Amino acid sequence: MGETCQPGPGLAEALDLLSGPDRRCGPASDDELIGVLSRWGALESWAAAAKLGVLAELIRRRAKPGHEKRANGDLPDSWDEGAGHEVAAALAQSLSGADKLLNLAWELQARLPGIAALLADGTIDAVKARLVVDELSVLDDEHAAQAEALIVGELAGKSAWMAGRLAAQAAATVDPEGSIKRRERAEREEARVRFWRESSGACALAAYALPTDAALAANANIAARARRYKKAKVDPDATMDRLRVLAFLDILNGTPAEARIASARAAQASAQAPTQADEQADTAAGQPGDDHRGGSDPSDEHPVADDYWPTDDDQPADDDQPGDDHPPADNHRPADEDRPTDEDRPTDDDPPADDDTSADDDWPTGDDYPADGNLSGDGDSPGAPGTAPAAGDAGPELAANINLTFPLGTYLGLAQRPGLGHGLGPIDPKLARDLAAAAARSPHSTWCVTVTDADGIAIGHGCARPARKRKGKPPPGGGRDGPPTGRPAFTPRDDPGPPGGYGTWTLTLPDGRELDVALLPIPVTDCDHRYESPGYQPTDLLRHLVQIRDGQCTFPCCSRPARESDFEHALPYDQGGRTCACNAGARSRRCHKVKQSTGWTVTQPRPGWHQWKTPSGRTYTQGPMRYPV
Repeated sequence: MGETCQPGPGLAEALDLLSGPDRRCGPASDDELIGVLSRWGALESWAAAAKLGVLAELIRRRAKPGHEKRANGDLPDSWDEGAGHEVAAALAQSLSGADKLLNLAWELQARLPGIAALLADGTIDAVKARLVVDELSVLDDEHAAQAEALIVGELAGKSAWMAGRLAAQAAATVDPEGSIKRRERAEREEARVRFWRESSGACALAAYALPTDAALAANANIAARARRYKKAKVDPDATMDRLRVLAFLDILNGTPAEARIASARAAQASAQAPTQADEQADTAAGQPGDDHRGGSDPSDEHPVADDYWPTDDDQPADDDQPGDDHPPADNHRPADEDRPTDEDRPTDDDPPADDDTSADDDWPTGDDYPADGNLSGDGDSPGAPGTAPAAGDAGPELAANINLTFPLGTYLGLAQRPGLGHGLGPIDPKLARDLAAAAARSPHSTWCVTVTDADGIAIGHGCARPARKRKGKPPPGGGRDGPPTGRPAFTPRDDPGPPGGYGTWTLTLPDGRELDVALLPIPVTDCDHRYESPGYQPTDLLRHLVQIRDGQCTFPCCSRPARESDFEHALPYDQGGRTCACNAGARSRRCHKVKQSTGWTVTQPRPGWHQWKTPSGRTYTQGPMRYPV
């Protein structure tokens, strides 16, 4: 079929017919098959343009008062923040993804109609359109129109990378002075460091909006450190990329090159020693050693040469570190939820109350609540920087200042279930045990235990404190004064154990330290109001248990952790709402504000279940956090 056929409903019907059952394309030749493929791509672009057109109409209908039709395309230049929530819920996207879609729709219709036309007729796809919009979004309307005119006829047949480069060049061409100011402003106001989990389970760490000269110097320092590691054979089998990663992390963590090299050589020598002993024994018995036992060449085990030692150039300067300040986005470009402004973060409007109604000394206080999670390591004191574990050591300490959550069975070595890490997402069982062991080695880590039902919903929780001495009876695991067990344990404090499971238990760490854990029930399907606060502010205990139950913001598509969110009443307190788990939930500051805006309501049909109703009348429900089981 002709590849000039314009995309639309008729083309969709024809392509469906030509592709045939299972998309085997029947008797089509190779040339015809590629033609069908090309038109499916054009149809995909047409559908993307149609979706963005509908989003533009939503922007019109959600215009902020006084901002209607103040941009091209009869579009407002500002719209309600809740529009992003409606889009996120309807398309099951993150709030940041919904914001980006709305912004893309606005830019294409209000400022770049030529690029919008190329998307609609299938000349470019949505990825290329987004890249062009991102590059030209830094320009004012006049310069954006000029840049668009320069590239609109050049984008056909270009890859996404090429399209982005063309747009960047056009932006610098039409506004060279502005490009200088934008770069300097980005370096000053938009510098940031991001950490995330990759799909493999490994992690990524990246910095953005860096000063070019400092970034080039940092990259050179990483390369120089990696070359030093390669020359010293820190890891003989490692690729240069792997050595660059090791150098990058060592520089950030303050680990000197000589410490890394010495540690690696000690580990290699330790691994080589048994092999050499075996070979010597074989030789004494008249038996040759196996070829695969050779290990490293002993001639490589020499003192570190002077040129391996780090210089000042290897250490990043203090002023090379990106700042934490993020400017608010323009009012027609909602802020990325992963780059919160001050308004997005919980403030002192909801400070913890001092009138904790828990009188029982066995109940944890607010100081004992580090974060959300079970068996979590969390503390503010970092481990000793600049050290690499020596050969034979158990491993480095992790004075956990992130929240780690893992099934008790995994920690005890009885199960192979994954865990969770704050900012990490799912972590495999071996990594969960390794992190738990590292956290256990640090005296600064704190621990909690969360009990879940079969579906992973939290039904009980307790935070650990140092175990109390019991007169006339030694602690079950030996205690601080008893022998280390070498393995963790979780046992009732007293025989035969607390009734129903709720009560005091003992968590024994591998070094023999014992911690008392007072397990308390979490209101998740019904509520007896035992944790209710008489005033507007929740007690520390109530706030913490709600955080454990909810896990994250209770809007279905918001991933803000509960510990970084507001404690918020579903039915407002001034309208008779209880300050209780059955009328409270974790809301990010942004979702909190949207919930209080016109047309939005949140109810809790039962504790832990949050039902959101949007201005369009649609209803979305978010249940409790589901922990690994």
